Amino acid sequence: MEVPRLVATDLDGTALRSDGTVSPRTAAAFARVEDAGAMLVFVTGRPPRWMNCVAGTVRHRGLAICANGALVYDLHSERIVESHLIDAEVVAEVVSQLRANFPDLSFSVEYEGGFAHESEFSLGGLDRTSVAGLRVGAATLTARPCFKLLALHPRMAPDELLAAVQELVGHLVTATHSSGRGLIEMSAHGVTKASALAALAARHQIKPAEAIAFGDMPNDLPMLSWAGTSYAVANAHPAVLAAVDHVTAANNDDGVAQVLETLFG
Repeated sequence: MEVPRLVATDLDGTALRSDGTVSPRTAAAFARVEDAGAMLVFVTGRPPRWMNCVAGTVRHRGLAICANGALVYDLHSERIVESHLIDAEVVAEVVSQLRANFPDLSFSVEYEGGFAHESEFSLGGLDRTSVAGLRVGAATLTARPCFKLLALHPRMAPDELLAAVQELVGHLVTATHSSGRGLIEMSAHGVTKASALAALAARHQIKPAEAIAFGDMPNDLPMLSWAGTSYAVANAHPAVLAAVDHVTAANNDDGVAQVLETLFG
């Protein structure tokens, strides 16, 4: 392909190594993208509070689309510049319907100013080692709009749980998953990585054919379908591997950097 005007990449499992770090090689490849005048966008399920380490490593380059499209976050200034929230009434209805069908579910929510979770919700990722959010009951949890609602099942496989959630509340929220456990991530209805990326690209008069995207999990599928050229890393979910144009090396082998080095040589 020709040198793209926009590079969009997922972080965890794709551009980041399995220990959550950005390798020096990948950081250098990201620098090449912006130095060439192309737009660099990190498109992630992470909330902004998980972006500090990434922003510093890449020298505050680029924009981030966080929470699967719910927020646009400026890495240069480290502030939210756009948001799409789930109304409190919708949050309450979704929690009520899902709990009625799956009593073992526990819930967490991401607000623009922090996060809260039920006491049964098992924290994962960076939250295991950071200051935990507020522990609250269901009534408090659903009392405010949020940009991300998470539902955790202690036993169900993520693909199975996602199918059930989509059937029950797919008319209210957009659901996906990006981890190996039964954790479903929900954003406002119609909000995906692709919807946010398409809007951002349109504002800069960038066409899908001028964009390249990298991903590894089902929450990346809308973005990968939107971009003119799509790549999966070798460690990607089977559904992602089947959907993309190309496959590059695994995240721990700097697969994203290998492609960018070829394009921005």
